This record gives sequence, C-alpha cells and structure tokens, in this order.
Amino acid sequence: MNVLVTGSAGFIGSYLVKELLAQDYNVIGVDNLNDYYDVELKNSRLLNIENYLRESNTSKNYEFIQVDISDRDLLFSALNNKKIDIIVNLAAEAGVRYSIENPNNFIKSNIEGFLNILELSKTIEIKHLLYASSSSIYGMNINQMFSENDVSDFPVSTYAATKKSNELMAHTYSHIYNIPTTGLRFFTIYGPNGRPDMAYFKFTKAILEGKAIDVYNKGNQSRDYTYIDDLIKAIMALLEKSPSNLDGKITGSKAPFDVYNIGNSTPVSLNYFIECIEKSCGKKAIKNLLPHQSGDVTTTLANMDKLKSEINFKASVKIEEGIDRFVKWYKEFYNV
Repeated sequence: MNVLVTGSAGFIGSYLVKELLAQDYNVIGVDNLNDYYDVELKNSRLLNIENYLRESNTSKNYEFIQVDISDRDLLFSALNNKKIDIIVNLAAEAGVRYSIENPNNFIKSNIEGFLNILELSKTIEIKHLLYASSSSIYGMNINQMFSENDVSDFPVSTYAATKKSNELMAHTYSHIYNIPTTGLRFFTIYGPNGRPDMAYFKFTKAILEGKAIDVYNKGNQSRDYTYIDDLIKAIMALLEKSPSNLDGKITGSKAPFDVYNIGNSTPVSLNYFIECIEKSCGKKAIKNLLPHQSGDVTTTLANMDKLKSEINFKASVKIEEGIDRFVKWYKEFYNV
C-alpha cells in the first residue's frame, strides 16, 4: 500500500511516517516546513526518519516533498502522477489562541488546503482519506464525556471552526464522489519531539529555566491527554479500515464517512499536570495565575466506546510516564 502523509515533518506526522515504514508501507511525506515554530525541530524530525531508514538497513520506499497543500497547482504537479492508495492529512495550522489572533492563516491552510486534499483524493481515486480533526470541535459541550454523536455545531475558536468545517467538507465529498473518509478527533496529543507551542513544552522550558508559567483559569481545568504512541497505534488500526455505508450510524447519512474520538478517556487537571512536570524536572514551577482565556474549553474527556468496540483500542500510557519521557527527551535535545 502507498500512503501519502501530509504534515510529515510535524509532531504526529513524523511518528506516523516511521511507523508506516516499520510496517512496510510505501510512504510519501509532504510538508511546507513553515516557520510557525522552530524549523530546526522539523528538520530534526526529518533527520530522524532518514536515520531510521539507514539503521533499519532495508529498502524502504520513502520520498519527502516540500510543498504547501494550500498551493493547489504545486500540490497537483508534485503528486498527480504518484501512486497513492491512502492519504493521511495532518498538515494544518494548529493552536486555539493562535487561531484567534491569525484567522487568515487557518482559513488558508485548514480550509483551502483541505479542499485541495479532497480534490486530489477525487482525482487520483484513493481508497481512503484519513484527516486530523480535533476535540476542540465539541466547544462548550454540556455533556461531561464527549461522544461522536454529540452536537458539535458551536465551536469557540477559529481553529475549532476550521476542523468542524473539515468534517463537513469530507462528508460532502464522501457523499458525492464515494470517497471513504475518516475524521480523527484528537484529544491533546503530547510526547517527545512535540510542538513548542503546547503547554507541556512551554511549562517544561520555563520550569527548567526558572521562569514563571502562565496558568489560566488558575489551573481549574482539565484535559484528556493522549500520548503520541497511543495515537499512532489507533491511526494504524484505522488506516485500512475503510468506512462503509453507515445506514443510520450518523443520522441521515449513507456516505462512506466516519469520525472517531482518539483520547485517553482519563482527564487530568492542569494543576496535577504541572505537578507531573515539576516532578520530572526536579524543580517547582513559578506560577502566574490568570483568569479563564477566551476560546479555551474548560474540560475535555473522550468517550472511547466506539474506538474500543471497533478496533479494541485502549490507551496504555499514563500521564506520569508520558510526561517523564517528554522531559527526558527535552533535556537531551536541548542539552539541559
């Protein structure tokens, strides 16, 4: 099978590429290597993939192409003649707060770029399109545990709105062109080689440097944190599980379309999350307690019944272990 991974120099994308190669898929990686955060970190991930290929001493079929998915002409020119069976679209602008400050960037990448991926999927007649959605689409959901069947029509950030739009766009293409599409609603992914704009990354850096951290809502919020290895395990299991006619699973839809929560189903308070980082760093945090910030969801908790019943998935890495692995990576990578 030939798999295209967009955002392959990103946190999740680079892990997925390595796992696909380990399981003998042919892989094309695409990334624009933008400077939203340190490009050297992205280059280091690409280098990790090259090192893996070298060390595995096998003839894995891998190609990296630097191209922006929002540039339709360049994207089609680069990929239109490639043999591609499955696309995993992870390329996107990310970040709730950043999306509120820079909405145009998110529309270009997450809406226009995703439309180009859908058009490419139609043109080359792929077997399955998987794409990154987000737990943020649930907005201020009144249900304590977010289920795929919950109403998700009221996002509270531009980022969340673009991800909800992706699901609607994917359903449209599934319905009109019979393209099997699967939306992956990620619940706060973390781990080594992660994104510097994420709270755990910022907190670790600040604590080790003896600087204050901003703690919104005075730490009285919680997240369903998902360790990167658990996420990759779920994506790999869904990769060739192409959605079929739903016949009522999603009201009114008979398209080859589906969505899944991917989380730990174990919410962790922000205050305890900080305690875990403090313990791994061996230092106490200097806290700058702040009020709730617009666009932030107070609690996220994934109902994982659907993924458990269909692929027998259960997250295995606890927050204490995951944070410890990250801090060890951080210290080594930045020579702390």
